[in-house]
Amino acid sequence: MKYAAYDAYKPSPLEWIDRMPQHWDAAALRWLSNRYAGGTPDKGNDAYWEEGTIPWLNSGAVNDGYITEPSEYITPDGFANSSAKWIPKGALVMALAGQGKTKGMVAQLGIATTCNQSMAAIIPARRIDARYLYWWLTANYQNIRNLAGGEARDGLNLDLLGSIPCPLPLLEEQQTIAHFLDVKAAQINALVAQKRQLIEKLKERQQALIIRVVTRGMPSEVANAVGLEPSRKMKESGVTWLDQVPENWDVLPLRRLVAFVKTGSTPSGVEDHHFEDDGFNWYSPSDFSQDIYLGKSNRALSAEGKADVRTFPKMTVMLIGIGATIGKAAVASLESSCNQQVTAIGCNHRLHPIFATYYLRILRDFIVRCGKFTTLPILNQDETKNLIVALPPLAEQFAIAAYLDRETKEIDRMVRRIEDVILGVSEYLQALITSAVTGKIDVRESA
Repeated sequence: MKYAAYDAYKPSPLEWIDRMPQHWDAAALRWLSNRYAGGTPDKGNDAYWEEGTIPWLNSGAVNDGYITEPSEYITPDGFANSSAKWIPKGALVMALAGQGKTKGMVAQLGIATTCNQSMAAIIPARRIDARYLYWWLTANYQNIRNLAGGEARDGLNLDLLGSIPCPLPLLEEQQTIAHFLDVKAAQINALVAQKRQLIEKLKERQQALIIRVVTRGMPSEVANAVGLEPSRKMKESGVTWLDQVPENWDVLPLRRLVAFVKTGSTPSGVEDHHFEDDGFNWYSPSDFSQDIYLGKSNRALSAEGKADVRTFPKMTVMLIGIGATIGKAAVASLESSCNQQVTAIGCNHRLHPIFATYYLRILRDFIVRCGKFTTLPILNQDETKNLIVALPPLAEQFAIAAYLDRETKEIDRMVRRIEDVILGVSEYLQALITSAVTGKIDVRESA
């Protein structure tokens, strides 16, 4: 839908916009609100936290946009012995600091609450509608972050918040703009939620397909099409979690199907000498994604770095053996290396590496359960070699690998198309918010 512009404009006195509707005013946030930071009771004092009754927010709460539940509760003693302050329902809170994208994010309160010292309460005065102010601050998220050094770790403060420039339509017009944006955001967010649900269903379908094919064989029509006899008779696998497998498949420990199982390594000495752009692939857990094939590594080794680590031939299967992403698997198409959090598996002549990678992917939950836990779950080399593999004849492994490559890539393409739609409507919503709160479009007849 195309929206009309206002009849007349004037140069804007605000740094963040070049012009505004003729009848709009402007002021800094310090003249339009009361602002104060929160506080955190001593975390080491149980009397301030246990069986608390006073709602309290941490900085991550701003991610919700509209807050209806506290992060935690503090006790009256905790409140009295800290700089925590009550913030009324309907006010805004902004993260002054925080990891990632948190700094500069704003939310509106659906409850009265307190908050930590890394958040600011913003209590709008009568001249500005709280919901309109929420949308204005949301539209200027990056400008607000830039007040404190952009992506740097510097935090915002109350003085910087007070300097935020705000356009001021008439109060009734602010409310109309806010209502318009609330409606549009609800519509678009509902669409995005539907699309995300569809993505989840596609991913579940993909995982179910992989599980079915690597444990029971390909559908009959697919097997026939590639000249293979479909697996019709089944036998007990002898493994509790595996159930039945095709009669002509073997069930073997991985140790009988590999040439090597080795953990990776990290170059020693001066780090700067070991890494360079466009160098030799050196994989770490951050390089693993949904894709079964590993691409260019985030960090690459120089010739000196390569000489100081273990290297592995092309088509080595890489399995994360430690940490939060334990059990993720992918295959390296080229000669490569990896760090000590990754286990390299070289398949022998009986095991196709692509089939092996798909198979390992369905074992991830089992691998997590097998992992020894200290501070992080760990799957060592012996435990890796003891993993049980349901093994089709080699020709069938090749056929399964090709079939799954084709089918999973098609599902991945569908997911990417949906993600493109989500990105497009999200960008449209952001542009609509900016246009409405800066007066580029007149929504008074549309709300």
